[in-house]
Amino acid sequence: MKVNPSSCLCPVLLCLCFLERGYEASHHGQAKIISRSHNATHSHNQTKDGETEVHHRPKRGWIWNQFFVLEEHIGTDAQYVGKLHSNSDKGDGSVRYILSGEGAGSIFIINEVTGDIHATKSLDREKKSHYVLHAQAIDLNTNKPLEPESEFIIKVQDINDNAPKFPDGPFVTTVPEMSEVGTSVFQVTATDADDPTYGNSARVVYSVLHGQPYFSVDPKSGIIRTALADMDREAREHYSVVIQAKDMAGQVGGLSGSTTINITLTDVNDNPPKFPQKNYQVFVPESAQVGKPVGKIKANDEDIGINAEIKYSILNPEGAGMFSISTDKDTREGVITLRKPLNYEKKKQYSLHISAENTHLDPRFSYLGSFKDDATLKITVGDVDEPPVFSMDYYIMEVYENARVGTEVGAVTARDPDSKNSPVRYFIERREDKEVYFDIESISGVIRTTQLLDREDTPWHNITVMATEEDNPSLQSHVPVTVQVLDVNDNPPMINTEDEIIICESTRAGQVIQTITAVDKDDFANGKGFSFSFPGGVPANPNFTMKDNEDSTASIIARRRRFHRLTQELYELPVVVWDDGEPILSSTSTLTLRVCSCQKGTRLKICQGEAFLSSAGLSTGALIAILLCVLILLAIVILFITLRRSKKEPLIISEEDIRENVVTYDDEGGGEEDTEAFDIIALRNPAAAEELKFRRDVRPECIRPWSSRRPACGRLSPSSLDIDEEMDVGEFIKQRVAEADQDTSIPPYDSLQTYAYEGQGSPAGSISSLGSAGAHSELDYNSLDNWGPKFEKIAELYGEEVETASESTEKAESEKQT
Repeated sequence: MKVNPSSCLCPVLLCLCFLERGYEASHHGQAKIISRSHNATHSHNQTKDGETEVHHRPKRGWIWNQFFVLEEHIGTDAQYVGKLHSNSDKGDGSVRYILSGEGAGSIFIINEVTGDIHATKSLDREKKSHYVLHAQAIDLNTNKPLEPESEFIIKVQDINDNAPKFPDGPFVTTVPEMSEVGTSVFQVTATDADDPTYGNSARVVYSVLHGQPYFSVDPKSGIIRTALADMDREAREHYSVVIQAKDMAGQVGGLSGSTTINITLTDVNDNPPKFPQKNYQVFVPESAQVGKPVGKIKANDEDIGINAEIKYSILNPEGAGMFSISTDKDTREGVITLRKPLNYEKKKQYSLHISAENTHLDPRFSYLGSFKDDATLKITVGDVDEPPVFSMDYYIMEVYENARVGTEVGAVTARDPDSKNSPVRYFIERREDKEVYFDIESISGVIRTTQLLDREDTPWHNITVMATEEDNPSLQSHVPVTVQVLDVNDNPPMINTEDEIIICESTRAGQVIQTITAVDKDDFANGKGFSFSFPGGVPANPNFTMKDNEDSTASIIARRRRFHRLTQELYELPVVVWDDGEPILSSTSTLTLRVCSCQKGTRLKICQGEAFLSSAGLSTGALIAILLCVLILLAIVILFITLRRSKKEPLIISEEDIRENVVTYDDEGGGEEDTEAFDIIALRNPAAAEELKFRRDVRPECIRPWSSRRPACGRLSPSSLDIDEEMDVGEFIKQRVAEADQDTSIPPYDSLQTYAYEGQGSPAGSISSLGSAGAHSELDYNSLDNWGPKFEKIAELYGEEVETASESTEKAESEKQT
């Protein structure tokens, strides 16, 4: 394969052209080897198909090298890539070369006759590094391929057209101050888009453009290190270092990029605290309050953060006993606080030896010496006109209750602490909402009562005494005074008589009814026990007695066997109780005892009426409301029953409604009682049934039969019908079924209608009375009333009218009662 020299016209790419020619020359033999290998394989396949045709087929194959094309071509002409050639091509123009695949026709074009390939566009390896194409040789005479389609690759050869970049810059980092030389600070990494496998286009070298002599960088790894020892944060804290990355291994002509690294020195405790001066002085008045700050002192530390935290201490015992010192976290000042009251008359000046030291030490810098400093603070006490001072912080006094007005309770004393010792005057603070029980002498401070005191009303009194200087009344001091009222035996014991004592009717003689106790408003010191008895020592009621239990309680005991509430319900029993105080006091109380029929099986003594109310938890008003509700419900029930009885009889008698009843007969032979559910005469008189179609939902009117003496309701006399005994009963039944189906006046429920037909023409005749319906009888039917209940229906039909009316009335009344 030959290379067209026109592809090396650019002087800049002259060296690359020589490289390409050498590369093509080294690979030309390889192309031939590939061509022969291809032919040999093809011949081998032909041998497998048939040995007779192996040596007669001409050998053909492709001849080309692996193609390369330089990126970023800037010439006006198309860039020559290479040449395709088949060994079947004789040079007579009978072979046509076709190119397909990635970029074929748009980026890469081929001369169909010579097989020369050119690139028409400038390529960028960083966007696409190679292209896969397919080549084929076609015989123009036969328009058939000379060889199967083959695949080859055009690689885009890299040039140094991309500079190194720092994608994440600029950077910020820190390093401790006073670090040793070579301490690692940060690592930077630059990226180069060029091909790292070809030449030095992507080989980057790092260097420091700005930041020397403080920092250095490793040319290969990009690690930044300290280059100067003992860099002090207090001298300089921030550094800006510029790092450059250059490709082509740093050679001339390489491309470069840079980034900035901002480095801050972090603090370490390398500076001790120091007081700006060694002696300080402060003035404090003697009136300064204990626990309040009286002065401040501060030591300076050039460090920051925890490295600058300082602890202050008072070294001498004299100063530490009167004052304390603490550190203000915000200002790092030493705040001096008064621990005890100052007294100008006793001591006028104090000297404090104060030290300041760091709380967090770094042993690496112990060689610098002790990280603390000392100073002296002199405190001068100023004289102040002070208010009077009481001899005690508070006073507790005692006085007996009922003491006469003006009784001395106690005295308070105060003095002027100043050197002039001004006289003191005393007063009691008055409050408008409190009653005045005490007064104080202004000169002596003696406290006296102003009215009688009652321990049972107020056992303790709290007052505030005020002392002022006579020369300067504005200076005041106060002290609390507590007065305890002592008890005397001035209240008799009392028995609780509000609750009634319940006596059960079943109480036995000698049974304890109730155990009573007493209460006393006085203190236990004036009587710890009580004694009980009847007035005069004799019980006022012979039914009861009392036993003193000698434990400040007494038991009421019954003396009779039973009590009856109806005979006497209430009993009164006077009882005397004494205390053992000085003097002895007593009182008489009357107990009320109520007789009740107590509940059985319970120890709780509650009357049955009360127990019922108590167990139900209902009040009297609730019970009255319940009774009213019951009465109203009872009235409603009575009204409902009255209205039900006065209600009219329904039009349809349900007991005789054949549509709702199935009648069961037990009598042999039937008889007249067969007409209970329906009138069977209609079976024997079809013609009469046609004329009498009564409504089933209306009670029929009474039709007077052939005998004018009595009417028959719901019944037809035989004489009132025109009997046609020759009519076909079967036809009559069908006709009645059709009428029932078409009748729209009947209620919408099923109707059960049963018909029986015995037939005709019996020579023996019938003993039933049904056949005699058309004949007139002269019998006296009044005697049917004496035949018993089985003939009651016949008696209703043929009996006398007066008797029938009477029986009908009685029966109606009987049905109403039922």
